[in-house]
Amino acid sequence: MTTPHQPFVVGLTGGIGSGKSGATAYFEKLGIDIVDADEVARDVVALGSEGLKEIENRFGNSILLEDGNLNRAALREKVFSDINEKNWLNNLLHPLIRLRMQHLISESTSPYCILSVPLLVENKLTEMCNYVVVVDCPETMQLERALKRDGSTEETIRNIMASQATRNERIEAADTVLDNSTTLSALSAQIADLHNTLLALSSD
Repeated sequence: MTTPHQPFVVGLTGGIGSGKSGATAYFEKLGIDIVDADEVARDVVALGSEGLKEIENRFGNSILLEDGNLNRAALREKVFSDINEKNWLNNLLHPLIRLRMQHLISESTSPYCILSVPLLVENKLTEMCNYVVVVDCPETMQLERALKRDGSTEETIRNIMASQATRNERIEAADTVLDNSTTLSALSAQIADLHNTLLALSSD
């Protein structure tokens, strides 16, 4: 009897505006399977999902768009103003997200797979990983990039940063820190080196 395939899981994270998405895209170019927490979070509340049914039972069909999909803006309003509802939602979604990520990891066929999670450290998902990579840049740069990209207010970005792990907490959790304070090509070069290290580690 063969034992199930246990992929080598590399957790990838970084604060808002750090360049985690760019790093994830480069790993994908190298042929590495990506399990993206943001995509998984969308999947578990997609049309016809168990997650969406539970949310509708809780909040009624005013939480849905006309086409039956989740009205994210309406849900956000309900949970951000009420800590009990926020806790209920987290208790529903976090186990569903974790299960789905584990399933996708088990299906990975590349030498290692990337688990790309904005809140890897905060949600203690490092325990699902064999290795942790943090994309890092100074906080002033995070703010600047996020403002440029998201069109959000400075206050919103600062609130998001405050709700995430501190830069030091992320760095302490890392096996490797990728410095993304200069150019995308400098980041790519670091990832290319790291890729070779990870290929060696995952083949042991």
